[in-house]
Amino acid sequence: MAKKDYYEVLGVAKDASDDEIKKAYRKLSKKFHPDINKEANAEDKFKEVAEAYEVLSDSQKRAAYDQYGHASTDPNFGGGFGGGQGGFGGFTGGFDDIFDTFFGGGGGSRSRNYNAPRQGSDLQYRIHLKFEEAVFGKKETIRYAREEQCETCDGSGAKPGTEPVTCSKCHGAGAVQVERNTPFGRVMTQAVCDVCHGTGKEIIEKCPTCTGSGHVEKEHSVTVTVPAGVEDGQQLRLAGQGEVGSNGGPYGDLYVVFAVEESDVFDREGAEIFYVLPINFVQAAMGTEIEVPTVHGNVKLKIPAGTQTGTNFRLKGKGAPRLRGSGNGDQHVKVTIVTPKHLNEKQKEALRAFAEVSGDTIDGEDGGFFDRMKDAFNFDAKQKKK
Repeated sequence: MAKKDYYEVLGVAKDASDDEIKKAYRKLSKKFHPDINKEANAEDKFKEVAEAYEVLSDSQKRAAYDQYGHASTDPNFGGGFGGGQGGFGGFTGGFDDIFDTFFGGGGGSRSRNYNAPRQGSDLQYRIHLKFEEAVFGKKETIRYAREEQCETCDGSGAKPGTEPVTCSKCHGAGAVQVERNTPFGRVMTQAVCDVCHGTGKEIIEKCPTCTGSGHVEKEHSVTVTVPAGVEDGQQLRLAGQGEVGSNGGPYGDLYVVFAVEESDVFDREGAEIFYVLPINFVQAAMGTEIEVPTVHGNVKLKIPAGTQTGTNFRLKGKGAPRLRGSGNGDQHVKVTIVTPKHLNEKQKEALRAFAEVSGDTIDGEDGGFFDRMKDAFNFDAKQKKK
């Protein structure tokens, strides 16, 4: 199945800014996160969104994609895309490069070096964080399996005491010439040597540990420093923590993706934290001082007399750390006045006395006093998450 256009995947225009691309990615990665979305295809969509963002968030990769489309993400395209530098290498000009890419030579251009060192594959690891852990950060040691260089043969693939020899088929080139039929007629193309698999070396006596591959699967551990203020769906790149390269190439990278649990108490948007504070209408009418929970501990909040439902208060510096800045955000406290559903006789009598002093009629054609009290202090549970 053909890949969808990366801009279409993220739902942005081709001239979208970096901020627009980032916002679209954060929204979609949270929507399709496998830990949140249990639909059958959620994980595939999450990977598709991550792949699109990886390319479009990098200026060099995006420029290459705009010019060459999905072909630019093929590691065999024009000598490799990305590599360890995140750039677009080897495909810099003209028809000669295109001819070389598809037919392995000709037009006077350079041929691909099949036995050149190549970086290993990247890996991904998901760390699950509690709400507070994401706010304050932490250190966590993770363990995962990866391909590493064989210690017995030091990655050569040959039995200790022996050495690989020059490949008898490709004579060290790592590639062989193959005649193929194309729309342009019969042409000679290059293909990876099936004897040495592009290394240019042939192993006569294989290493007993890795059976000639030069690498083995081992459990690897690394300590990850989770940045304070990290958000759900964000990722951290750890250079050199991926899989071993080939032909002496460097290790790939490890991408740590953070999955943050929702809080039962707070909501969060970036460095800003939101909390809904329920109070009764006596506290709202007469004013009070209440202890309010924050991620930094309880603080006292003064509620002025006559406070209305929906009133917002700001607790400066009580939010989450700014991931790409200094200091903390704020905590926003939204007051919601709760109307009692059941009143005893003493409470009713007190309210009747209040109504009489206020000149209100308790019973009448325009509705009872208690109904109007409920209207005055309307409590809408849906406001809790606004």
